[in-house]
Amino acid sequence: MRELDEDTAPPSFPPLLRGESVPAATDPLAKAMAAGMKGADPGLVLWSRDETNARVAVLFAPELPLRKAIGGAFAVKLGMADALGALAPPEVAVHFNWPGRFRINGVLCGVLRAAASGSDPEAVPDWLAIAVTIPILPTGTHEPGHTPDVTTLHDEGCGEITAPRLIESFARHMLVWINRFENEGLAPLHKAWCQKCEEIGTEVNQPEEGLFLGLDEEGGMILRRGDETRIIPLTTLLEGTS
Repeated sequence: MRELDEDTAPPSFPPLLRGESVPAATDPLAKAMAAGMKGADPGLVLWSRDETNARVAVLFAPELPLRKAIGGAFAVKLGMADALGALAPPEVAVHFNWPGRFRINGVLCGVLRAAASGSDPEAVPDWLAIAVTIPILPTGTHEPGHTPDVTTLHDEGCGEITAPRLIESFARHMLVWINRFENEGLAPLHKAWCQKCEEIGTEVNQPEEGLFLGLDEEGGMILRRGDETRIIPLTTLLEGTS
């Protein structure tokens, strides 16, 4: 077995966060959900030993109702965007789709997922887990040119980025946004997120068809379809719990 070099060594994490690796075949979000159900302390970062994807989940213990706490997803997404900006070549562009997709140079490249202890938007959840997956290397299901609607960091000229280094950088940048969220509320994250979303003001087909007018004060999508304008709450990100 080769010795671990700087690029393949396990990620290190800043104070307030503690890392725990999971096997490549294990879903970090599922592991974070299980940890939350067992009463694990917040700040746990579950990161996958998968070398083809950067897969990481963070466990939180919100003090806000779920409809507001889910705004932490913006902090996680902005943290990953900043990590990519720090590690990728300067010409690489990172943008968002609502609610959880990432685009690199205009092509789908990664997704954010979330789960909580309950689904009542007015209740304070016992725990909230938010996860990100960013494809690093092509796999057997992805061949350059054969899947033009999806890409990997390697395909976009980011061949020097490894999963451990991206996860490490993500953790540092995410903490900055989490601190802003806790101290200033969602407003600064709302503004930064919108600056990275090219869909606002355009017709979209996900999660539903309509004209994407913008975000409400809690990060929900304001969508117009015909004469009807409605809000799709950010809590639609949440996956079921068991």
